[in-house]
Amino acid sequence: MKIVIRGYSGSGKSTLARTLGERCGLPVLHLDRVQWTANWTERDDAEKKRIVRDFLDKNDSWIIDGNYSSLYQERRLEEADRILLLLFGRFTCLYRVLRRYHSYKGQTRPDMGEGCTEKVDAAFVRWVLWEGRSRKIRQNYARIAAQYPEKTVILRNQRELNACKRLLLLTEAGPEKSGQT
Repeated sequence: MKIVIRGYSGSGKSTLARTLGERCGLPVLHLDRVQWTANWTERDDAEKKRIVRDFLDKNDSWIIDGNYSSLYQERRLEEADRILLLLFGRFTCLYRVLRRYHSYKGQTRPDMGEGCTEKVDAAFVRWVLWEGRSRKIRQNYARIAAQYPEKTVILRNQRELNACKRLLLLTEAGPEKSGQT
């Protein structure tokens, strides 16, 4: 199984990837971890691409969360069995970002590059509420859904996310692993 998880900042991409990866035994690549090194320094483009390419080449099954279009977006989408688009409302995402900040304040999240202490600043709030939802970004999500309708699932709230997660866990685990007969 190959799963791409994309969506707005704060929608729960990394948490979903981590949960599915642990429960299904699949390797997970968090693109934020690839993008950022210590103190929120952007990694060199060639190195980022090498890391993603090596991950794709090395694994028959995987979960990749994050948007970063320059990091083999088309290959990821083409190879994926399932594409999950987490398109939650802006204020839900802001609430989740603030909750995450309070949970990880002074620490580095498990899905973030080493030495990237959790932070929320005005620029990030602006990104969550407006810039990360630009027409270009929305059009890219719409294009993905139109290009891969048979494998794309759009999730707009927590209830839909929970239902999708349950279905994916049952599907990936199979009846013998999930306790279902």
